[in-house]
Amino acid sequence: MKQKHAAAAIDLGATKTTVLVGSSDTEGHTNVEGFGMVESTGFQNGGIGDIQKVRAGIQEATRLAEESSGTRILSAIVGIAGEHLRSQNERGIITIADRNYPITEEDRERVLEMAGQINISTSQQIIHMLPRKFWIEGTEHVADPVGMYGTRLDAETHIIVGAASSIENLRLCVEGAGVKVDGFLPESVAAAKSALTDEERMQGVALIDIGASTSSICIYEEGAVSHSASLALAGEHLTRDLTQVLRCPWESAEQLKKTYGVAVSSMAPLEETVEIQAFGNPPEKTIQTRHVAEILQARCEEILQEIEVELRRTKTLERIAAGLVLTGGTSSLEGLCQLASQKLRLPARIGYPTRFENIPEEFSSPPFATSVGLLEYALHESNLSIQNTTKQHSSNIAWGGVGRRLRDFGKGFLPQ
Repeated sequence: MKQKHAAAAIDLGATKTTVLVGSSDTEGHTNVEGFGMVESTGFQNGGIGDIQKVRAGIQEATRLAEESSGTRILSAIVGIAGEHLRSQNERGIITIADRNYPITEEDRERVLEMAGQINISTSQQIIHMLPRKFWIEGTEHVADPVGMYGTRLDAETHIIVGAASSIENLRLCVEGAGVKVDGFLPESVAAAKSALTDEERMQGVALIDIGASTSSICIYEEGAVSHSASLALAGEHLTRDLTQVLRCPWESAEQLKKTYGVAVSSMAPLEETVEIQAFGNPPEKTIQTRHVAEILQARCEEILQEIEVELRRTKTLERIAAGLVLTGGTSSLEGLCQLASQKLRLPARIGYPTRFENIPEEFSSPPFATSVGLLEYALHESNLSIQNTTKQHSSNIAWGGVGRRLRDFGKGFLPQ
């Protein structure tokens, strides 16, 4: 009988809370065993506004995931996003004591630990660290130095920090729902893991995860993450614009966006009209779908302009030959991919999660790239605990030291 390892992931979005349970076996097969999904409540302006409501949503989604998978979820990897996230690249150097012996895993852990030491304020907290590159004797970088010879070993890591209060509030919600947090993973990094190809990572690519409240960026160069950031402009701003300009309820604007919305106004029929609910008397009004498209295009162009500013600020715009990959719920807006390619003068495509063999149909679309990426990371790059109720799954012990954590974190993110 093949031994299976089970893991869980929690994706807390502004519109939906998703819990996924998956498994992998010794032959490398990965499967989604079950899931739970509920409408999110308690989020406000991209953050937690009501802990009790967020906790209740996590509890219900977890219960549904446990029922559908036949497992009891004890711990999980949790996605995190928000404008409070910041990133930087840091370098560490160590000396190898005896050049007659090859570099060991312990040496690799030591240099990663050195590269992970940064000074941050007490109001911030390190969320995640990813190995980027290694150098031996200052020569060309290598993917993995273990087994090679040299007296000096350098390493560079990509470090993501966030507001300590936001992190702890998120932890409080998840653990208050009865699930231990084994680690946080930035949502853009998770989406990149499920939606990008190895070739795109090597040639340079920007993953843009446009959710409801934030747009997250994850840039790969030469096979490793070089920059990540979050912007406070996303799908909810499109809906808010419609409510303000058309003077209609939120639900009416949201449905209008999903049914008739396009990101390029010329794509909307010139004379087409639609009746919507509105404030005042009478409670309905007739509007042109071309007018809806013009409102949406203006905000989409602003989002894309902010993304371009970030890419230019980090001097990566000219280095990402593979262009843009769009994920998240807003990426499904018709015409957005074409508009992004036109405005940023880069290749662009929609990113679909493709890593699992039996992924449910509802999770094979761009809005779920983050959820699937979190689960893939949970299965292959971290140590988690899940208790069986009906299936033979293994569980792992808690994390070791910082260097070992870095080594495990980075397995799926290093250049190949």
